Amino acid sequence: MSQDIHSEKILILDFGSQYTQLIARRVREAHVYCELHPFDMDLAEIKAFGAKGIILSGGPKSVYEEDAPAIAEELFELGIPVLGICYGMQLMSRHFGGEVVPAGKREFGHAELLAQGTPGPLFDSFFVEGKSPVWMSHGDHVEKVPAGFEVIAGTDNAPVCGIQNVDRNLYGVQFHPEVNHTPRGEILIDTFVRKICGCSGQWTPGQIIEDAVSRIREQVGSDQVILGLSGGVDSSVAAALIQRAIGDQLTCVFVDNGLLRLGEGDQVMATFGENMGVKVIRVNAEDRFLEGLAGEADPEKKRKVIGGLFVDIFEEESNKLTDAKWLAQGTIYPDVIESAGAKTGKAHNIKSHHNVGGLPDYMKLELLEPLRELFKDEVRAIGEELGLPHAMVWRHPFPGPGLGVRILGEVKKEYADILRHADAIYIEELYRTGHYDKISQAFAVFLPVKSVGVMGDGRTYEYVVALRAVETKDFMTAGWYPMPYDVLAHISSRIINEVKGINRVTYDISSKPPATIEWE
Repeated sequence: MSQDIHSEKILILDFGSQYTQLIARRVREAHVYCELHPFDMDLAEIKAFGAKGIILSGGPKSVYEEDAPAIAEELFELGIPVLGICYGMQLMSRHFGGEVVPAGKREFGHAELLAQGTPGPLFDSFFVEGKSPVWMSHGDHVEKVPAGFEVIAGTDNAPVCGIQNVDRNLYGVQFHPEVNHTPRGEILIDTFVRKICGCSGQWTPGQIIEDAVSRIREQVGSDQVILGLSGGVDSSVAAALIQRAIGDQLTCVFVDNGLLRLGEGDQVMATFGENMGVKVIRVNAEDRFLEGLAGEADPEKKRKVIGGLFVDIFEEESNKLTDAKWLAQGTIYPDVIESAGAKTGKAHNIKSHHNVGGLPDYMKLELLEPLRELFKDEVRAIGEELGLPHAMVWRHPFPGPGLGVRILGEVKKEYADILRHADAIYIEELYRTGHYDKISQAFAVFLPVKSVGVMGDGRTYEYVVALRAVETKDFMTAGWYPMPYDVLAHISSRIINEVKGINRVTYDISSKPPATIEWE
């Protein structure tokens, strides 16, 4: 019997920081399981959770405000190590009699953290020659340190940036160790979860697979399972994982909506049907999707049309598989967190999500979601461990509605065919020039406007495509990728020469925020 990979876990209480998911990812990178929960989690639930350690996130409020988020007072008396980050540190300080006040100078961005005295267990491996660059984001600071705590780090603007009470196993940092802008931040979080909390690091790809296979077999038994296969990373890894667990009890339904990338439908069938022996039913539904989208220009309505048609077609196919009792989905942990946030009002719902929303009541199938505890990077890691092709596992993200939201405005077959061809040339050149793996996400966007051009001796009046490429660690913020001019020139030349209907190519140099990564 394999060991319980959930037996060692960290509880992260979320006070509304934009970086909270990053804390969880850093804990997982230390090979320790963790979960995110709202700051107001009941004390009885906290006790029942059985955490080896607790992390309090940052947040936008001030601890001295009347409606400031608070936690159960007894949390600090449980004998469990606690790490407070930014707001979390201020909350801890105030709880124990310290004083938190508005900072005379707000601190946002890079700062140099300096050690004060003996670093203590949390900072034991963090500093290099007594200092380390960190990322700050705060308007308040701890003015008076509570009794029993000592200051172990500070900056010129904020003298109290690291505190500890070793006897109680309580630690606080004013900066954000979870973000990429704090270069040695992962060392600090690893130190907390592995050394201070005593976790051994059981959360590894091999053990995640072993645990998932065991749980799938226990859940499903001898029942039949169907899965909607899109060709994306999540559904592909879910299919490979379930196939390993129950073999031919799995049937995949691949709905080709006519909004996929060039040749993608054939690639999906070759990878899963021919190479992996997975049963895949392909439904060619391009005409139905284009008909449903005719005349619709609103992006959110397009998403709903595409999602609704997928459910309808999937239901039609599942009705033919009368033995199926389970529906498998590639839902991952960020989907779960974001959907929960939208329901509780603690996060903004930017756009509807294609994975989380449940099934219509009339679809009498149990839900199987073997990836719902995993972040995207963890999904990729177990995909490689399962033997999926590297190019499939590390493919850039592709939206659930496909090209339907990369064609601005109304979707037409002509537009989809033009965009497919242009996008394929773009990606091919990124691979050829070695840029693809340096970019987090790259794609072409079809603009339904025409511009004047000249080809040969004739005047043209044809469409425009925009190329997008971004760099990001977490997809919450992103910067545009500085593509070399010669590479852009060659890509533009190829698209204009090889794609009939395009006479102008632009390059998007917007960052997120204020723009989003996708255009719709």
